[in-house]
Formats: sequence, C-alpha cells, structure tokens
Amino acid sequence: MADRTAKTAGTDRPIDSEQLHKLVLQSLDDDQAVEIVSIPLEGKSNIADHMVIASGRSTRQVASMATKLAERIKQTFGKTVRIEGLPAADWVLIDANDVIVHLFRPEVRSFYNLERMWAFGDDRVTATAQSG
Repeated sequence: MADRTAKTAGTDRPIDSEQLHKLVLQSLDDDQAVEIVSIPLEGKSNIADHMVIASGRSTRQVASMATKLAERIKQTFGKTVRIEGLPAADWVLIDANDVIVHLFRPEVRSFYNLERMWAFGDDRVTATAQSG
C-alpha cells in the first residue's frame, strides 16, 4: 500500500493521493481524454494507490495531455513528475508516485490492454466512458 501522504521532493508538504487522483481525472477530462479508466491499486500493488488509463485521438493530443498534466501537478502540489514516452507519444507514462497515469493512442491501448491485466475481477474500477 502506498503512503497516502507522500512528501514532495524537496519540500515537507505532503500530497494526499486522493487529491492528486482527483486532479489527474479532472485534468484529463478538461483536455478531452477518451475512455478514462481509474483502477484502484491499493491492496493489489505497492507501486501506487491508483492507476489511470486514458486515450488521446492523436500523438499530438497524447503529448499535450501529458505535458499539461505534469504542469498542473507541479503548479498544484509543487511536485515534478517523471514522464516516459513523450517523444513518440504513442504511450506516455506519468509517474506521480501515488497515481500512475498511462496515456495512449487508441490502437496502442487496445494492443496492450492494461485494463484487463490490472482490473480483472475488480468491481471498484471506474470508467468515464466518453465516445469519440
């Protein structure tokens, strides 16, 4: 189980994982992400409390969503997140400690199908199905 009040790098200010999760979902919704799915990881893995998976319609949208999300987290919590995959933007991973975010182009998302791997049998998985 991840620490719900992980401290930001270089500060003593704690980050509440639920507030971070809410910010991530709101940011993706604001940026018109498609098929946003939130998977609770508490009790399944100690890597994070939540995994959020969403799609963008193009590599440009995926890159833009990732960049804006990282900026919003930094602005709100004073925390710099780790981002992988931004140059290609087919699959971008944003590691915000207690919340892990995967942003995909739809074809790449369907190929890897992370939802099935992590959410199998979990009725707590939430989706905000937005049609393209």
